[in-house]
Amino acid sequence: MKYFAKIKYLGTNFHGFQVQPNERTVQRELSEGLLLAFGKPCKVTGCSRTDRGVHANEFCLTVECDGGTIPPEKLPVAVSRYLPEDLSLYYAEECSEDFHPRYDVVEKEYLYRIINTAVYDPFEYGRAWFIARKIDSSGIYKMNEAARYFLGKQDFCAFMSEGSDTEDTVRCITHLSVEKNGDLIEIRVRADGFLYNMVRIIVGTLIEVAHGRIQPNIIPEIIASCDRKRAGMTAPPDGLYLNRVWY
Repeated sequence: MKYFAKIKYLGTNFHGFQVQPNERTVQRELSEGLLLAFGKPCKVTGCSRTDRGVHANEFCLTVECDGGTIPPEKLPVAVSRYLPEDLSLYYAEECSEDFHPRYDVVEKEYLYRIINTAVYDPFEYGRAWFIARKIDSSGIYKMNEAARYFLGKQDFCAFMSEGSDTEDTVRCITHLSVEKNGDLIEIRVRADGFLYNMVRIIVGTLIEVAHGRIQPNIIPEIIASCDRKRAGMTAPPDGLYLNRVWY
């Protein structure tokens, strides 16, 4: 049977999703849990890769297990006893053999969380980017003004980490917004796909905009330049969450 499943995880103590030699990864922990639940090895295929320290509210994948006898609706409970506290498989259904969790994706949404306060909150450790310098309402306005220039189908080479071997760097961003509620700033970005560290570089650039180091109307020039050095810093992984996936 082939299962379509959804997981969520706190990425702080994971070295990303993809299996790596001698490292604790989401795929490794999940595969080991499934082995114990089914009594046989299962093939786990994810919708994307996430880096060390990045979290997921909704990460989609498939589980393939020859002769699997666990009904899909019972899989979350069956495997939960074998998974660590920072990883949960919370949904499963049977899917067709030709479904692919990565190549059939239409859109993904990432959420980035920032705690904008001078006083550190230990309960948000590893779960948000702490920025002590105050970002007021005018800063949020400038960030949203800059955000609209990212929308549409464009070459985002300038917002990809150097050293990536991706050749096709054109992506279509359909939504990018910045909201502040108290000390919490949430940035949401939705697109048909993302380049390596693309979201984190966009977030870093928007913070540069908020602090006045980059003007909002310069964003089109940065995009057109295809020059990584023109864009802002790469935000840390702590605040990044794969938030939703559409098929």
